[in-house]
Amino acid sequence: MAITVRELAQALDARAWGDLDLPVTGAAEPAATDPVGPQGGTIAMAMAPKYAAALKPGSIAILAEGMDPEALGLRAAILAQRPRLLMAGLTRAFDPGPGIAPGIHPTAIVDPSATIGPDAAIGPFVVIGAGVRIGQGARIGPHVSIGRGTAVGDDALIHAGVRIAHGVTAGDRLIVQPGAVIGGDGFSFVTPEESGIEEIRRTLGSRDAIRQQHWTRIHSLGGVEIGDDVEIGANATIDRGTIRATRVGNGTKIDNLVMLGHNVVVGDDCLLCSQVGIAGSSRVGNRVVLAGQVGVNDNIEIGDDVIAGGASKIFTRVPAGRVILGNPAVRMETQMEIQKAMRRLPRFAQQLAKLQEAVTRLLEKG
Repeated sequence: MAITVRELAQALDARAWGDLDLPVTGAAEPAATDPVGPQGGTIAMAMAPKYAAALKPGSIAILAEGMDPEALGLRAAILAQRPRLLMAGLTRAFDPGPGIAPGIHPTAIVDPSATIGPDAAIGPFVVIGAGVRIGQGARIGPHVSIGRGTAVGDDALIHAGVRIAHGVTAGDRLIVQPGAVIGGDGFSFVTPEESGIEEIRRTLGSRDAIRQQHWTRIHSLGGVEIGDDVEIGANATIDRGTIRATRVGNGTKIDNLVMLGHNVVVGDDCLLCSQVGIAGSSRVGNRVVLAGQVGVNDNIEIGDDVIAGGASKIFTRVPAGRVILGNPAVRMETQMEIQKAMRRLPRFAQQLAKLQEAVTRLLEKG
């Protein structure tokens, strides 16, 4: 695939400079990009001055506005006010996708009651259950299974090995990476008498007696509801609700290895990074960012526009707009002061030891 610099700039709604008829065949980092020949070449993503040193004279590059392509010896350039946003359009233009052939592969098993939208592509060894609805233009990769009564919207892309259980509803333009599981049972169990967990929650740690316990499953009757433009990473898991559905709002992006427990509600346009875990029945507002390895306790609420730094552990309600960090999570500025104080502790301990020695000597003399 090759398009000209002019065509690419027009598609990205960005300003172009230089020889606009040069073909662009792909994208690469500056050091891996050679000067372009008659057949064109790759475009370098030198989106800040610190990357420009690796550019080779005679190449093509994406630059930030204010950088000088002529001084860098380039043959052509595309300039943007926000280069990283332009990079999103560029990578989309050159992404070939998973290459799922149109139509239904002969090895796929599709229940006769399922509805497959026009222009959908169903790959090898896919299993689609009774009453499933697949939207138009959807692409379903090999070895995907979709359970009874589930609905997947238009233009979805479900990669290889995904498991979508029964009773899941997903909107348009859903992207699910390999190995994700949507709609597995929630982790809900109960004991005939008060369990040890319930006891220590009530007493805040003390225990009257330790006795045998038998766990009885609480079945998950709710489904999973997923909005439009949601992305779900590889090996992420979203449990179905107990009675009501687990929900993920429009535009939310979920990274690899994220876990959403039963009855969790996640708002619109959230960003949940790798290894985030949200325990059952917690609610996450709109535009919330949870960095890698953030843990969220059960039955709490996180307000809109909260940002939680990496490895934070959230045990209580977080008001809207707050930036938090640490274990337990507190305001980021408070956590910074805590870390400074902790670094001073060895010195304080030495000073205290010296003071104790001085006091002891004074008492002995007295």
